[in-house]
Amino acid sequence: MTSHVYARSARLFLVTLATLAMLALATSWSAPPARADGDPASDVLASQSLFLPQDAAVSSRQAAQLEQLVGEARRASYEIRVALVASAADLGSVTELWRKPQTYAQFLAQELGVVYHGPLLIVMPNGLGFQAPHSRPPASIRGTVPGPALGTSAITEVRRLAAAAGHPLPSPTVTGNPPGAKPATVAWIAFAAGALITFAAWTASLHARPLTLRRKTRSA
Repeated sequence: MTSHVYARSARLFLVTLATLAMLALATSWSAPPARADGDPASDVLASQSLFLPQDAAVSSRQAAQLEQLVGEARRASYEIRVALVASAADLGSVTELWRKPQTYAQFLAQELGVVYHGPLLIVMPNGLGFQAPHSRPPASIRGTVPGPALGTSAITEVRRLAAAAGHPLPSPTVTGNPPGAKPATVAWIAFAAGALITFAAWTASLHARPLTLRRKTRSA
């Protein structure tokens, strides 16, 4: 009886481990969606330098380049925050500002006014928006149409803005996966580990049953 209880406890423990491993994999593998509240970008940019929604089609490499670039700008005394807006859904409840990048830049600057007062760049498929204290949008902002390449346009314009402010920045040099990325190989290893734990639990269960039956037969 004791060995039967022990086997059941061991099997339950192993199955629990497998479940936790798979849940951890699912949580780390999926990218967090943009929150569809009043203005998702204002929530993100209140504490971060970049708003990169999933539908912006920015690769992990290009996202790392953007992060490197705004970090270099901050270290060069030109802090800037950037929002890529690929669709009306990225605006939350202010969808009336879709395809109005300059108006949205002004709106977002007001939303962030309590925590941030520096330059703000908006990148939409039909144009760019820029807002900064005591500064008008430069000519490059008014004449650029990013199209689908939002990430490339953001990198180009951040460098232009920094150079115009007297803080030229080098081209970003990040290659491969950014530090926080999880390559597919790691994901498959984690999945295999979970499957192996589940298989071990199932095997332990099969070995425990004959032992329990034999002990019951002897006691009878």
